Amino acid sequence: MNSERKSPLQSDKQNRFAIEPGAIVRIYLSVSVFIITTASFLGAAGAWTGSTFLNTVHPYVFFAGFGNLAIIILNRYLISAIYPELEVAPEKQKRSIYGVLLSVFLIVAAVYLDWPVLKAFVGLFLMIMVAVAGKEIFSALSVGKIWREVSVRYYIFDVLFLFVANLGLFALGLKETFPETGIVPYFVTQSAYFLGSSFPLSISVMGFLYAYVWRRSTGNGLVRQLFSIWSYIFVGGVLVFLIAILMGNYPGMMLVSHTLMLGVMVLLAGFARYLYRFFSSQFRHPALAYLLSGLAMLLAASAYGILNIYFFKWFGAVPPIPEDRMWIYHSHTHAALLGWITFSFTGMVYIVVPAIVCSNSLEEMRTESALSQLLDSRTLSRAFRQLTIALVAATSVLLAFYLENNSLLAFAGVVFGFAVYYSRINLGKAFRNRSA
Repeated sequence: MNSERKSPLQSDKQNRFAIEPGAIVRIYLSVSVFIITTASFLGAAGAWTGSTFLNTVHPYVFFAGFGNLAIIILNRYLISAIYPELEVAPEKQKRSIYGVLLSVFLIVAAVYLDWPVLKAFVGLFLMIMVAVAGKEIFSALSVGKIWREVSVRYYIFDVLFLFVANLGLFALGLKETFPETGIVPYFVTQSAYFLGSSFPLSISVMGFLYAYVWRRSTGNGLVRQLFSIWSYIFVGGVLVFLIAILMGNYPGMMLVSHTLMLGVMVLLAGFARYLYRFFSSQFRHPALAYLLSGLAMLLAASAYGILNIYFFKWFGAVPPIPEDRMWIYHSHTHAALLGWITFSFTGMVYIVVPAIVCSNSLEEMRTESALSQLLDSRTLSRAFRQLTIALVAATSVLLAFYLENNSLLAFAGVVFGFAVYYSRINLGKAFRNRSA
């Protein structure tokens, strides 16, 4: 028994090399903004040069990299902040970050070398990573406990949807490797993979909005009921919408899209009202402004999506809508990715990262102080200026698609990439000043 005990020297070595939660969340921040920035730069370069490779690879980088990191790492923080029994292991998270970075490198190589079998391997590898993360969640939390908490209900669907999205990447690689077999269904396309990968990110933001905004507002009993109902409408609507697309059922697509858009309008109006009360009674938190901007972009994405349906041919067609209407399709996807998802996750970062770094644990996220002024006023002011630049850049991207102006598209993409990367610079300055 004595031989199993660790000597003080061994304990000191382990403590010396142990990774603290604050350090891991800063690594997550750096890697995430680097991936989004890289995807933006690749897309901008593709618009400038007309390179098929660049135009093809940049959404793969975004979804395989940022999409998986957001659910595997950030999503875990959000669930563990509600249920402490679901532990966060910094060493495992570090390995997950390395695994996702490896996947990004391999997916770029797969597209560049035109090796679809490598694409299938990446999908399988990411499926295993997500399955391990899901197993840890279900091992610590019962289904009943998950369902009892509205926000966790959203978060668990993120994991399930991400697993299916990675399955789509695996199937797409097999389909492209063996195109003559016909084993993989016709609807498994690049568009299907990108569409499926956006769903878990959208659902995650909805859960965050409830957990850190409306749940803390007045009349939270009614809010809880409404968000509980919205979880069924949103998640169920996403599933039905996907099935309707695959079937080419236009009335179904129109019904679901209009229902979801109506829900987004209600959310946007309700959140704007909450934001006005918060700013007037407390302080101007840039994270909430980012989330409001994200919801506004989601409304734009919904409107573009409905326009898409009017010109929709058939899922799997190339292109899915007439060539002269492709600006609508591109505006829809970029309003969702650059706008709704990236703006919302930037807002989430400005809440979660300071909360964990300041306490070097998840304790701050479990209290009302998660939305308190953890950052100094100069950092907050810089974050608002960053938001302004990002909004102008994102709007310019949408305008460039309408005008079919590749120069404007390339320039706006580069500016947007720098604006996103500034999150790391801004928070890094704040943390250095705090420790000084």
